[in-house]
Amino acid sequence: MARKKVFFSYHYGKDGNRVDEIRSMGLTRDIKPVSKEEWDEICRQGDDSIKRWIDNNMKDAECVVVFIGEETAQRKWVIYEIEKAWNEGKGLLGIYIHNMRDPVTGKCKKGENPFVHFKMNRDGKTLRSLIKCYDPEPNDAYNCIFDHIEDWIRDAKSIRDFY
Repeated sequence: MARKKVFFSYHYGKDGNRVDEIRSMGLTRDIKPVSKEEWDEICRQGDDSIKRWIDNNMKDAECVVVFIGEETAQRKWVIYEIEKAWNEGKGLLGIYIHNMRDPVTGKCKKGENPFVHFKMNRDGKTLRSLIKCYDPEPNDAYNCIFDHIEDWIRDAKSIRDFY
């Protein structure tokens, strides 16, 4: 299967190590992550700079994968990325990563589904009713994601194309 171009959405500070593990699987073509120093510089330049970075890096993605950690649903830029992905017709899915062990902090609490915050104008449904969120096996989250992420991305694109 050809690797789909995806954009990874997550809490940069809290979940970066977990997402780096997933990125290292090599199953997707996601954007090259910025270093902490580069991200800090983008943030220092303000909200317009952050939006520009997101917009430029998301534009060619077929799908946006939201990695859901303990605080993801409250993150301003994750919310922006979800709304942008949906409005641009991109595939969208969530993967809970609370059971992946961070080498520094260990596991975290399961976070709230971020898609509950979006209601569609045309039928009043929340994105939660349409977007699938996967909760990998607690004892082997890494391998569960490895085994299924390509199928999950394909399904997310199909769901979005249909709706």
